[in-house]
Amino acid sequence: MSARESTIPYTGKALSAAIHITQHNMFINDLFLCPICRNVPVNERESFLDGLKFKTKHFKKGEWIAQQGDIVSALYILFKGSVKAEMISESGTVLKIETIHAPNPLASAFLFAENNRFPVDVVALEPCEIIMISKESIMQQLTRNETFLQGFMAFNSDRAHFLSERIKLLSTKTIKGKMAQYILARTYNMDFTMDMNQTALSEYFGVTRPSLARSISEMVDDGMIGLKGKRGKVLDMEKLKNAMVQ
Repeated sequence: MSARESTIPYTGKALSAAIHITQHNMFINDLFLCPICRNVPVNERESFLDGLKFKTKHFKKGEWIAQQGDIVSALYILFKGSVKAEMISESGTVLKIETIHAPNPLASAFLFAENNRFPVDVVALEPCEIIMISKESIMQQLTRNETFLQGFMAFNSDRAHFLSERIKLLSTKTIKGKMAQYILARTYNMDFTMDMNQTALSEYFGVTRPSLARSISEMVDDGMIGLKGKRGKVLDMEKLKNAMVQ
């Protein structure tokens, strides 16, 4: 991995002294857009940074930021750019778990886990900047700042729910079952909108695009759903639910 890494870990005070005040304010604004710390009060943000010890890394498009099994030794925050998280199935198929855009934490739920290893490969989709905050700094802030603690816990709880649903989807064996689950999660008053095209959806399911297109056509022909572009309607809820367990 040929990532460029800063040679000196920074503290908030050192950062304030090292860069122009405008750049510093931009850094603070961007960092506090991150879900785990966005609710820290504005008047507490400078002191919050003073308690952090971190370093930065830069990655080029296509570089691995982390590989499945790497130890999560610090809190990784994707500060700039976007990444994809993927894993290899037992059959050797690459399964796309999700795309993550800055600013967002990476594998934060595993920072304090007994088995604190990345569960997926994380690959840069474009030039990326990663902030790595020391585990000790995060522990200190969790004990000192209740707002940060709440944000950290809420984010990780939401991530656990997302991963649970993702595992459920990947464990569904048929393409129709995967599609039914995807549709039901987006259905309101029998209407739904697909937020991915078929190419992205086939990667998300870990299947080929032709196989996905064929399954969608069969679901339409069977009267389960109606579909026009990205907008659709559930025509037979019972059939759609049954497809999930077939």
